[in-house]
Amino acid sequence: MPAAAWMTIAVAGLIIVFTAVGLIRIVLHLYAIRRTLAAVTGGVRLVDQLTATVPARLTSVNANLKPVRDFCETI
Repeated sequence: MPAAAWMTIAVAGLIIVFTAVGLIRIVLHLYAIRRTLAAVTGGVRLVDQLTATVPARLTSVNANLKPVRDFCETI
């Protein structure tokens, strides 16, 4: 085989190797981004739970404050 053919195969091999390494790096970066987004999503869900509306608890609070309200009305 002529030297030009070997050189073409070597250059093509180098291009393939560099492309594969680049794609692997991209995949690793995307994996890191996915982990970060999962953490952010978890934080947003936690904030959502902590700032949820209070209608379910509001009835029990109102029931507990009824004696105070009744006392204030007598004054």
